[in-house]
Amino acid sequence: MYQFLALTSPGIEILLADEIKELGAEQVVQKPDGVHFQADLAIAYKVCLWSRLATRILLQIGEGDAENKEALYQSATTVDWSAHFESQSTFVIDFVGKSEEIRNSQFGGVTVKDAVVDHFRDKGLDRPSVDKLNTDISFQARLLHKKVSFYLDFSGRGLFQRGYRKDSGAAPLKENLAAAIVLRSGWLKDTSKPLLDPMCGSGTLLIEAASMAAKHAPGLDRHHWGFVSWNEHDEALYDDTVSQAKVIEQTAKPYLDISLHGYDIDSRVIKTARQNAGLAGLAQYIDFQCRDANKLKNGFEVAGTIVFNPPYGERIGDLPELIETFDLLGVTFKQQFLDWQLAIFTANVELLSLLKLASFKRYKLRNGPLDCQLALYKVDEKQVRTTNDENSEFAQKDSAFANRLKKNVKGLKSWLKRENIECYRVYDGDIPEYNAAIDVYQDHLVIQEYAAPANIPEETVAKRIQEVIYWAPKVLNIPTSKVVLKTRKKQKGVNQYQKLTQTDQSMVVHEYGAKLKVNLWQYLDTGLFLDHRKTRQIVAKKAKNKTLLNLFAYTGSVSVQAALHGALAVTTVDMSKTYLAWAQENFELNGLSNSKYQFIQADCLDWLKKNKQAFDLVFIDPPTFSNSKRMDESFDVQRDHINVLRDALPSLAPEGEIIFTNNKRKFKMDIEALTALGLTAKPMSEQTRDLDFKRNVHIHNSWLITRVKTK
Repeated sequence: MYQFLALTSPGIEILLADEIKELGAEQVVQKPDGVHFQADLAIAYKVCLWSRLATRILLQIGEGDAENKEALYQSATTVDWSAHFESQSTFVIDFVGKSEEIRNSQFGGVTVKDAVVDHFRDKGLDRPSVDKLNTDISFQARLLHKKVSFYLDFSGRGLFQRGYRKDSGAAPLKENLAAAIVLRSGWLKDTSKPLLDPMCGSGTLLIEAASMAAKHAPGLDRHHWGFVSWNEHDEALYDDTVSQAKVIEQTAKPYLDISLHGYDIDSRVIKTARQNAGLAGLAQYIDFQCRDANKLKNGFEVAGTIVFNPPYGERIGDLPELIETFDLLGVTFKQQFLDWQLAIFTANVELLSLLKLASFKRYKLRNGPLDCQLALYKVDEKQVRTTNDENSEFAQKDSAFANRLKKNVKGLKSWLKRENIECYRVYDGDIPEYNAAIDVYQDHLVIQEYAAPANIPEETVAKRIQEVIYWAPKVLNIPTSKVVLKTRKKQKGVNQYQKLTQTDQSMVVHEYGAKLKVNLWQYLDTGLFLDHRKTRQIVAKKAKNKTLLNLFAYTGSVSVQAALHGALAVTTVDMSKTYLAWAQENFELNGLSNSKYQFIQADCLDWLKKNKQAFDLVFIDPPTFSNSKRMDESFDVQRDHINVLRDALPSLAPEGEIIFTNNKRKFKMDIEALTALGLTAKPMSEQTRDLDFKRNVHIHNSWLITRVKTK
């Protein structure tokens, strides 16, 4: 009898322990590090072939103290390494765990490796070589509470990898986790009933379900085992175990009568799902179709099980569509799927409340780094009665947020029409409990979630942002596919322009005769500061027949408006190559191509110190804070604004004007220091805030700065 350790994903250990018992192992004990068990070689091979839930099977070959490096080395020398593999075989040591003395896995692994090599040398044998990429045999040392256990990697890595999944979507479900979800769903108790996955993605849940029903040993498709180069490996016994597994499947398949159905709105992933099912040899048992979960209908004659894993984790932008989908599904389940069982696995646990169903069991699991829950429901008459299936979660109550949003829309309607404005803010945290900003860009909606007040519970915050995401597109008559969700948190010591995704999407919007490119998806900011709409017009009108210097220019929208209004010359300066190219693109969109338009990539603070040219008008809109790698020092607008204005003076014509603005909430202009520079500042924030920002008096601060006129 050998001592083994089976590893798996968090939350599956109890299921794995039951599985290993059913496969014939003895002394099965679930511990924090995994499931320990005893088995002879025949059972060990069987566990490797048949386990759907384990990620790795390890064979214990020694243990000892590991208080420090010396103790770890001594414990490693007690293992008879040459009894397990030959000198000509390459090996590798995985080290798991750390202590005060052994602080990283590399240090621990090298110490054990030295003991292995010394063992062979002391026995007069050739020194085996380490090969981390194409190793013949792997070992693992696991350190816990100053004790170390040594294991042969019996199964080899990635036992959950069945081999059928050539492609998968974002945040794919590991096969062992999918198997656990199917087990928990209860469908295996009666496989004659239909199993439906309305968001099937690449089909992993249904393929695992079909594999279990067909009594297919998942290890049969594996090409490499960790025990192959082990000296005690019994090839004949292993071959016999494989033959038995094949007989079991061949006996079960002719009588297999199952009804498995997978839907997904994306035809590309349906194609992938069919391909994966084909590679698994199970395509004939699963019907994959391209369908929209929002239009789910029950076309089955008997009640069955619905199991699904909605998309999550990769793109926060998925959430607006998911909220609408879950709200609709809650109604659909109660109206059409009476007596069905539901199993829903998600990291967005707050979505489950939208179903307005009471779960009878929930399991905490993990999918990679994500904390998830598997919620089980029975859709019976009691559920339908107590949750009122006529209405959705949000339609049942009078939403304070929806009412405020409707009021705001009504208040802006005539102004939007009169000014012909297509990009504007329609809601800005009007109700503190619904702490978000909502902007319209033509036929798109950008919802920015802000940190809620500390006294509001997390659960309430999650529910309220759901309400915002649910109602905003409905009130504004914008499809959820055109809703972009962003989360803004306080970024201490971080540059304000953060990249969110690699997606290069953009659209062109119009503002008072100007065409401007915006990107709603790729960055936290869109490329157009809506609160500076009036500022741009004020600067543009002042710039007519004058020269303009635009510092910290971002995407150059101020420069574009000035050029269109007849500025004699426009110089646009920004440190970012990306945003400067964006500014040039905006000029090209408007047919502005002339040598009098200059674009300079430079640190504005450094450039001002060197510039010799004077301008009639200088626009300065610095970031609140920046610590870009391209700057010698960090920049803080409160601390450094006087230095910026001092350095800007040589670039200002004698009768010139500076328009200085920033969005630091509690910014205070240092009037005394400004006066010492011979400057005077006139507040103009009231003039630069447009109607859609009237409520938010702190959205930005603006001043008109000029030299003090001497008599």
